[in-house]
Amino acid sequence: MAFKDRTTSSSGSFVAWILHAILRFLQFVLAITVIGLYGAQLNDQRKHGGHGDSRWIYAEVVAALAAVTCIVYMIPLIKSYLFFAWDVILSILWVALFGIFGKLYIKKNAHHDSSVQNMKNAVWVDLINMLLWLLSAAYGAVLFFKHRSHKSLFTGRADV
Repeated sequence: MAFKDRTTSSSGSFVAWILHAILRFLQFVLAITVIGLYGAQLNDQRKHGGHGDSRWIYAEVVAALAAVTCIVYMIPLIKSYLFFAWDVILSILWVALFGIFGKLYIKKNAHHDSSVQNMKNAVWVDLINMLLWLLSAAYGAVLFFKHRSHKSLFTGRADV
């Protein structure tokens, strides 16, 4: 019963639910990809006696928050459009992540350096993540304002 309610309640169609699931799956996969790419760099820093750079730790935290959010949003009883503001916050975090690493790596020459090439690839994955989270935030906001009731704030009895 919960699956049927989930597939029809948030947007009214099974197709919309499938698109939502695909969007969340892509967000999850790309967040895990970012965890792997930046985690490998953090591991290399640790192996060479260095401490984790705060920029790489920030990338890991943002990606972990995104991955956990995707898992929570895929629970059938959760209506993720109610939490569109969290999607907005995550998209802002991804913008900052793209800005930090874009400035470091987009113009850098990766000639015969696989770690620099990996980081250049990670920057573009960050951009795609940011766009996907912005898309889900916009879609969630549309659904939120479409499905909210137009009742008075305090008593909930009067139509507004």
